[in-house]
Amino acid sequence: MIMANGQQLANQNFLVFSTWLASKADNDFRQLVSRGVLSRKEIAAECGFSKSALDQNPRIKSALREAEDALRERGVLPPTAGKAPGQAEEPLVRESGQQRHGLDAERLRRLEQENASLRAENSELKRQLERYAVIREALALTGRAPR
Repeated sequence: MIMANGQQLANQNFLVFSTWLASKADNDFRQLVSRGVLSRKEIAAECGFSKSALDQNPRIKSALREAEDALRERGVLPPTAGKAPGQAEEPLVRESGQQRHGLDAERLRRLEQENASLRAENSELKRQLERYAVIREALALTGRAPR
């Protein structure tokens, strides 16, 4: 059995988290809200990795922060409190393009992964169908199923 190194494990955890994130709807996120943010404990339990992965993996941390910001914009999460209006405006204007680009890039990666998976499944099903077509043809010609 080969053990994955830290970077491979981080990539695997990020893919699991991305898939989990894509599979949730706004109502699902509402059930995970705890103290104005998504419950880290619940996320880790559903993804099947430790809670520390959410803080120590920079890709997961960034994606989670972007997801929470998007949920705040849609009204799923409550707005953050304690920021002065002058402080919040400038970084948000600068980061919004980066956030959108990050979300689009992640969505593209997820869709490409799903597309590849569906292509592999499609080719396997075609192979199986071809096998059964041969059996059906032999049955039609001889009246008996081949061994």
